[in-house]
Amino acid sequence: MDELLIDGPAAAELTVVLAHGAGAPMDSPFMNEIARGLARRGLRVARFEFAYMARRRTDGKRPGPDRAPLLRSRWLQVIEALGGGGRTIIGGKSLGGRIASLVADASGARGLICLGYPFHPPGKPDRLRTAHLQTLATPTLILQGTRDPFGSPEDVAGYDLSQAIRLAWIVDGDHSFKPRVRSGRTLSMNLDDAVSLMVEFAAGL
Repeated sequence: MDELLIDGPAAAELTVVLAHGAGAPMDSPFMNEIARGLARRGLRVARFEFAYMARRRTDGKRPGPDRAPLLRSRWLQVIEALGGGGRTIIGGKSLGGRIASLVADASGARGLICLGYPFHPPGKPDRLRTAHLQTLATPTLILQGTRDPFGSPEDVAGYDLSQAIRLAWIVDGDHSFKPRVRSGRTLSMNLDDAVSLMVEFAAGL
């Protein structure tokens, strides 16, 4: 099993397992802040990398993500290594959360958390990645910035999503929850709000 980054108490009943987005590793500033914030609130957090991202650390090249079957296989491997779906809440940033959503029901995960779900590529609202979200059975929290080009409130309002999905909006946040200065918000405030919503969601499972 490749290296995992673990934060929080080892004795926690549930482990929140997080995968990174398409372009940044598991220890990016965003992932660090979310993981450490959850750990400070008493949750155990495990982070991992897909194979293409792990290779970047050794060869310095920047390939695109692996094909979806490989990404799904990696997710299932990590869940099994951590004791099985029933002891995990799975999810992650953008790509990581989307792939988690594709394996959530089959894995038996207790819950799913997507941080900036890529509902569609920026500027291409017709290329939806939502078909499986219509029938998703796993309790799900999607945290989305109100300025996210991958899915705005106006976009998402028209989608047919499963009743298992709860959407929460991060004020003036972009795809990484960063707000504009004029909003009166800071990135730290938005990340703290995201962590609070994640903790609340986990407590209800």
